[in-house]
Amino acid sequence: MKKFEFEGSQGHMLAARLDEPEGEIKAYALFAHCFTCTKDIYAAGRIARTLTDNGIAVVRFDFTGLGNSEGDFANTNFSSNVADLITTADYMRTHMQAPQILIGHSLGGAAVLVASRDIKEIKAVATLGAPADSAHVAHNFSVKREEIIEKGEAEICLAGRPFTIKKQFLDDIENQNMQSAINTMNKALMVMHGPLDQTVGIENAEMIFKAAKHPKSFISLDDADHLISRKEDAQYAGNVIAQWASRYID
Repeated sequence: MKKFEFEGSQGHMLAARLDEPEGEIKAYALFAHCFTCTKDIYAAGRIARTLTDNGIAVVRFDFTGLGNSEGDFANTNFSSNVADLITTADYMRTHMQAPQILIGHSLGGAAVLVASRDIKEIKAVATLGAPADSAHVAHNFSVKREEIIEKGEAEICLAGRPFTIKKQFLDDIENQNMQSAINTMNKALMVMHGPLDQTVGIENAEMIFKAAKHPKSFISLDDADHLISRKEDAQYAGNVIAQWASRYID
């Protein structure tokens, strides 16, 4: 494991880590974490380790304003997350190797669907519990929606931590056209989702799958929770991604 930093899309330093296999590297993957999470959330770490066991190196990083990355979360939005992903791929292209695989968890899954169109080396995209519409995340702060609109911002609590959400965040997610992005991504896609996901319903997986063109696949995560917090679920997801992506990587 190697830790490193680089400049993100908004000019702030982003904290990242590279997990490498012991032997030959077959390909590089780029992992996008869930909304208000970090690169070190359990699912990201376990999936990354499982991918390295299959010869795939993984870069994961903290989006601007989260984890160990610099910047103010309140000034970020879905578009800045997409831009951070593209900037990370640019850094990988220069300093190691461009990613051929994009993996996104929850809102990070929505972000990789959009970012994949602007990273030419990407061959395969995998989503985990991703919403079909970036605006889906707004349910997390629906009780504060009027305050955000009236005052321009409001503080919300997610997973026991306070976050400031500004009106620009709402405007940004509502202006995204996810269906068009999915329809025109032109990459191999695997949609992974738990039918019992209480945070992002399984209907989102259906919408993503229907909007995408072939080649596309759907894998059920059975009774896994939204954060994929159990070791066996995360390992299963990592192994399936590795085997599936092997058909498409150079």
